[in-house]
Amino acid sequence: MTDEQVAVFLQARPYAGESVEHHILTRAYRGLRAHDFERFVQMFKAQGFDLNALDANGQTFLQTITEHAQAQDYAEVLKAAGANKA
Repeated sequence: MTDEQVAVFLQARPYAGESVEHHILTRAYRGLRAHDFERFVQMFKAQGFDLNALDANGQTFLQTITEHAQAQDYAEVLKAAGANKA
């Protein structure tokens, strides 16, 4: 994917009541391969979004995806970019 295609995910916004950061990260996580997600995370941070923002349940996005069987590569990208589990 091109940088422009990856950057489109930064424009995602929730309807109501959901963390903007979590919504954007979820859309990118579901729509990008891990190597594209890595570029996305750098763009996400450059736009001033918080990798450690909490959702309505008090969880970071990293905490949320660690429960997913296929999330290891994505979790490593998040950790390398400074995300933490709490």
